[in-house]
Amino acid sequence: MLKKVFGSAVFGVEATTITVEVNVDKGVGYHLVGLPDNAIKESNYRIAAALQNNGYRIPGKKITINMAPADLRKEGSAYDLTLAVGVLAASNQIKAENLDQYLIMGELSLDGSLQPIKGALPIAVKAREEGFKGFILPSQNAKEAAIVNDLKVYGVDNIEQVINHFDKGETLEQTIINTREEFYKNLDFPEFDFADVKGQESIKRCMEIAAAGGHNIILIGPPGSGKTMLAKRLPSILPPMTLHEALETTKIHSVVGRVKDHTGLMAQRPFRSPHHTISNVALVGGGSYPQPGEISLSHNGVLFLDELPEFKREVLEVMRQPLEDREVTISRAKFTVTYPSSFMLVASMNPSPGGYFNDPDAPVTSSPAEMQRYMSKISGPLLDRIDIHIEVTPVPFEKLSDDRKGESSVDIRKRVTAARELQTKRFEDLENVHYNAQMNTKQIREFCKLDEGSLELLKSAMERLNLSARAYDRILKVSRTIADLEGFNDVTGAHISEAIQYRSLDREGWLG
Repeated sequence: MLKKVFGSAVFGVEATTITVEVNVDKGVGYHLVGLPDNAIKESNYRIAAALQNNGYRIPGKKITINMAPADLRKEGSAYDLTLAVGVLAASNQIKAENLDQYLIMGELSLDGSLQPIKGALPIAVKAREEGFKGFILPSQNAKEAAIVNDLKVYGVDNIEQVINHFDKGETLEQTIINTREEFYKNLDFPEFDFADVKGQESIKRCMEIAAAGGHNIILIGPPGSGKTMLAKRLPSILPPMTLHEALETTKIHSVVGRVKDHTGLMAQRPFRSPHHTISNVALVGGGSYPQPGEISLSHNGVLFLDELPEFKREVLEVMRQPLEDREVTISRAKFTVTYPSSFMLVASMNPSPGGYFNDPDAPVTSSPAEMQRYMSKISGPLLDRIDIHIEVTPVPFEKLSDDRKGESSVDIRKRVTAARELQTKRFEDLENVHYNAQMNTKQIREFCKLDEGSLELLKSAMERLNLSARAYDRILKVSRTIADLEGFNDVTGAHISEAIQYRSLDREGWLG
């Protein structure tokens, strides 16, 4: 007897429906075809034990299972429940009159209980698109899938519940989530707050500007000056995610199985901080069967690279294209996947191998030549994509011992959000531009017009400070953000003056 059950495969951040055809006939044998990987091929052992421990069995007949489309590679253990229900239905051990109305996924334990799966959210989106009545999956993934409206989601703990639903008509409990209510309820602030940072007022100002315009930023300073502490607090002043951004972000984390059991929609912007030993595949994504990398997991959030020169040069170089295009495309012989990667890059570094500026009183000193060699580990094209360079100096004892708290992240975030709203309105007619950092040369000329005095100031600064040509556009972008923070329609000389300070690495002779 032939029965069809439906599952799903995830490629990139999109799902494809898989039809599992199970045919039970005279003879002996178990044949699984349709390009399954080893995890799926081993499923018959898990299925056999799970069925036996729940009073059922795999029939001693010829069982042929095809996973269609047969030319599409399937991977992972999430098809266990799909295959088990198909075998039971095809061998007439259970009734399954409305089996074609459900999409079924789940990994089986030997006692019949279910383990969580990856990619529940994109699978649920596809199930709704294709008109399925319901989606049956492990209860650990139920909240994640229930984000999708107009689809009945049933979280189950073991295979017995699924069997009783189809065979005995027992009703499964539907997981219902009010997506908007859940999202806005979880819009709390992260544990890190700028109020905890002593001193460093100029750096906090710099971080506020970076957050307001979505600018990439690099912090240069000796050990213990607070670079990591400041970077970790950046997400707390970024504007709250929109519902669309939250869905987009959750989908990527769902694909790699990183959505927490007790949460449905991610309400906090991601903050990723990979170690400097990371490979280029782990950073940008890829592998034989591509998975999102750190740059995609930090989509709509912050990617923090601590001790930037310690990363392998080829690892940093592969980031250049995603930083520009805000997406990364991974191509293989048979398919191509594209992952979004619109993130804020925050990098930190010591100015020299010893960690200190060219200071004779420092515990470890480095010559200008050593500092230059150390800095040259970072390529010009990568620095070209970082709008703000800022020097971080150690905090004096008087400020460290001061009991007064600094300005909180809540207050800073209000100003950042107001500036972002101005930018959203400014760029509403442009498809791929939402904030200042995304402007191209043409848009910079249109939205960052300068009067004669400001132009003369910029020209004078570039000549006197020996600023490079690439600094020109960056200064204009940053000055536009400073103007937005202060509510100015036009960029003035004061905004240009402040933006010029944030191009430390472009100054000739900065390293002594």
